[in-house]
Amino acid sequence: MSQTNYALIGVGGYIAPRHLEAIKKTGGILRAAVDPRDSVGFIDHHFPDAFFFVDFERFAEHVAGLKGTPHEIHRIAVCSPNHLHKSHVGFALRAGADVICEKPVVLEPADIDDLAALERATGRRVNAILQLRLHPAIVELQGKVRADRSGRVWDVDLTYVTARGRWYYASWKGDEAKSGGVATNIGVHFYDMLGFVFGRPAASHVHYRAADCAAGFLQYERARVRWFLSINRRDITANEGFAQRSMNVHDLGFFDFSRGFENLHVASYERIAAGQGFPLSETRASIETVAHIRRAPLEPGKGDQHPLLAKVLADKDRYRHGLPA
Repeated sequence: MSQTNYALIGVGGYIAPRHLEAIKKTGGILRAAVDPRDSVGFIDHHFPDAFFFVDFERFAEHVAGLKGTPHEIHRIAVCSPNHLHKSHVGFALRAGADVICEKPVVLEPADIDDLAALERATGRRVNAILQLRLHPAIVELQGKVRADRSGRVWDVDLTYVTARGRWYYASWKGDEAKSGGVATNIGVHFYDMLGFVFGRPAASHVHYRAADCAAGFLQYERARVRWFLSINRRDITANEGFAQRSMNVHDLGFFDFSRGFENLHVASYERIAAGQGFPLSETRASIETVAHIRRAPLEPGKGDQHPLLAKVLADKDRYRHGLPA
């Protein structure tokens, strides 16, 4: 294929500019994009000739009309809200395109089976964006774990706090039915990363779950993980700014994920172009993990608790200062 033509669903979202940059840097052309919001002038920095639609039906008609022409769509990137991913991926497959889908590909494990069946029926493929697997620090850590032949199980503290303002709770991201809640929306990549590094998950216990924060314990083949995720600025420790993304693997080192994300989408697109994208099957473990976290009964006494959870439980003013009234 001399020129790869793309369409993008959800071009008005936060992550879409990363996809536009990746399309551009890997030699692709954006032919069409759709979003119900029209504040998408940043498209001009990359693809000013791309057709843009606010109505999905007109977008679908346009994509269908390109079949058999030099502008026929080969890949469709899905960057829409989480609860729409399944339907938008399904549309792309039926349109005869391969798919590049943002996290989480779906909200429910059973939806993976439905899309896999559609892949087989259409002969097209879904590629999941699992960019943390390409992060240099993660690649380094995985190498250390694989090099250890002792069968050791490491103790790990995973901390991801990224401050979000009042807008978050008014958006689709603050609606659990649409986003899957905080552990799904901001955490799914980290659960995928944990499985990528430490093997299959074996047990999961949820210690705390709220609109702004979740914490628990996960057992993997090679790790015991105390995890803590939050969008509440009160959970950021002193001098950490607006985000705190780290993993402390006892006796292996401290890994900071605050940087190194800039080119991971480009790297993801390069792998997809080389036929090395991450398939649907690779998403199952993390989707099962977040689905369990959403529904599991709280078990604060099972598994070790993350050190930051005690601070949350003791914070009497938390919902007066940390969340909108």
